[in-house]
Amino acid sequence: MCRVPATIEELVDLLDLERLEEDLFRGGHPQGSELTRVFGGQVAAQALMAASHSVEPDRLVHSLHVYFLLGGDPSVPIIYDVERIRDGGSFSTRRVSARQHGKVIFYMTASFHRHEDGYEHQDAMPEVPAVAASPELPEVLEYVDTQAAEHWRREWSALDVRYIGDNRAAEDPSRQMVPAVQRLWLRALGELGDDPVLNACVLTYISDLSLLGSSLVPHGLTVGSPRIQPASLDHAVWFHRPIRADQWMLYDQRSPSAIGARGFATANIFAEDGALLASVAQEGLIRPVNPEPRA
Repeated sequence: MCRVPATIEELVDLLDLERLEEDLFRGGHPQGSELTRVFGGQVAAQALMAASHSVEPDRLVHSLHVYFLLGGDPSVPIIYDVERIRDGGSFSTRRVSARQHGKVIFYMTASFHRHEDGYEHQDAMPEVPAVAASPELPEVLEYVDTQAAEHWRREWSALDVRYIGDNRAAEDPSRQMVPAVQRLWLRALGELGDDPVLNACVLTYISDLSLLGSSLVPHGLTVGSPRIQPASLDHAVWFHRPIRADQWMLYDQRSPSAIGARGFATANIFAEDGALLASVAQEGLIRPVNPEPRA
């Protein structure tokens, strides 16, 4: 079985890929845990690291789009094959395939951009409780499922996550217009330094953590519920401003639609000072499952 990194040091080690030859890398897994499939955020983060090794240091990722094709096998390494699609005057495009057992399990296209000055604007960060006033996620999970809370403490302690929920007043008209909202404060729990590539990869890892769950909010379910079969199908991140993934970020998630056993969600990620750092979109499988009646 596979687990997710329990410390930030493990997460950083996970992103230190083995170079097999030019543009070909091997990524490993933390070992010994409860997960039977590789966490999708791990594959996306490792693929982004592989792609970043093939571009000039002054070109940083500004967007990535991925498809999760097959569940990753945690018992064998993942091979990342980087294809150099284009290098222009300002932009570079890369495509990464991830393979196991001779099959492609994942595709990513990423675009990198050399910094340019230009017009600027952004959405305002919503008014939310401060970090100090927001409970740690395991405390919230205790009220729903004590096993889920313990699982979180064992598996996700590389991250510090505080639950906000949806704090809009009942009379707020936007509550009816956008009912599926889920908000979190989160950060990597440890020092990452200023390396923009590492911070972008860690943010990519984090971005797959809870987004699909926002599409279950209107239905009173969580991703860990036995009543659904969840899986990320595709995922996209747009990087707007410099990121420090070890500092507090607001993950403002909402789900405008669920249909056909698929949930769709979008999110903005803000720094604590209100700067819009990134935007994320994801569609995932939320297939209803009818559990067999208990004897």
